[in-house]
Amino acid sequence: MVNFWLITGVWGLGSVLWAELVRDLYHFVSHLVPPLYKQHAWHHRVFRPNLTPVSEDIYKKAHWHNDVPEALVMLTFGLLLWLVALQTAPAYQWGTLLGCAYTLSFLVAAIARGSGFPRAAELTDLTHMSGPFEAPPSHWLVNRTYHWRHHFDDQNAYFCGTFTLLDRFMGTAFSLKGKTCAVTGASGTLGRALLSQLHQAGAKIIAITTSSEPVILNLDGENRAVKTVTWQISQEADLAELFSNVDILVLNHGINVHGDRTPEAISKSYEVNTFSTWRLMELFLATVRTNSDIATKEVWVNTSEAEASPAFSPLYEMSKRAIGDIVTLRRLDAPCVIRKLILGPFKSNLNPIGVMSAQWVAQQIVKQARQDARNIIVTINPLTFLTFPIKEFLVSTYFRLFSRSATPTLPFPAVGLEATTK
Repeated sequence: MVNFWLITGVWGLGSVLWAELVRDLYHFVSHLVPPLYKQHAWHHRVFRPNLTPVSEDIYKKAHWHNDVPEALVMLTFGLLLWLVALQTAPAYQWGTLLGCAYTLSFLVAAIARGSGFPRAAELTDLTHMSGPFEAPPSHWLVNRTYHWRHHFDDQNAYFCGTFTLLDRFMGTAFSLKGKTCAVTGASGTLGRALLSQLHQAGAKIIAITTSSEPVILNLDGENRAVKTVTWQISQEADLAELFSNVDILVLNHGINVHGDRTPEAISKSYEVNTFSTWRLMELFLATVRTNSDIATKEVWVNTSEAEASPAFSPLYEMSKRAIGDIVTLRRLDAPCVIRKLILGPFKSNLNPIGVMSAQWVAQQIVKQARQDARNIIVTINPLTFLTFPIKEFLVSTYFRLFSRSATPTLPFPAVGLEATTK
């Protein structure tokens, strides 16, 4: 008896997931097939950027042209799954009717909205509710912020309706197209590779470097000077105005003093790897003010594999773990998405014996970002894929239990340290 209900429940859960997969695939195909897009386009005509309908008439018509047909397609494929279960597992075929009932709720809600029933939109159209966003784009479930991006960031991404699984699989869970991306440490090997890969992904790139020389990259087959902004450690506030116009900030600069353990090496390691990164991150987070900012702005922090495993450079490990823990803490109530870059040893001027190529590492970073990985792990060490998630979960849980949110105060206090990085 227990096995009967367990197996029936599995069929039921599978039928709900099947319904969502059908909905997301239908949405994706609607953007590819002109006759379907002609109907789906009504959905994109409905809302202003603040998610208020442009008119009540268009709002109602959009549901008859898009939402009702979508629900009917879901119901049709739900019934097909029921027929498959009826033939292959008749004892448990009743579980698949859960998916049909689930789909019927979408159909009834779409008809109610299309007919203008009072409060139908308020009760059933949750991803299109107007008002301030309460959180950044969600990771596994679609929230208002996530879906807003499909309307006003990139209509060729963010196709999912409830679960983000299909977007993550297709690499459409995050779009870089048209976004302004600024990368610190841009004169270094990885910085240059990141700029190149971000450009290929359709982003507008800005190089931030402590070098006085402009960054020149081979883009689209020709050497071109990238927009370059020069800054110095401890002068982070000079970049505040720039950050207002940046969508993605990649904090990639750092220093490795290797075996040095002098007071100067301690000062330099923490100032460059920890404090300057923290100050830049907070300056950027202070620019997140509107719904659009919450939905599209992000910080990527290169905390390194040293967060969770030895790097045979104690000060590098200590300073990187410090910024890693700060990022974990700030993620709990940050106004936008913060991604970590957990990178293993790659070949560069600072690490000539690195195993991975910087271009390949940068390519993997962009690929995983498109899949909406919040902890982007690129390494040859298989243990990192196990140890880092465990470490991150435990530290995040500890911070959540024993800390409380606080609004950061600007300007930041001086730390009384000076350092340089190359």
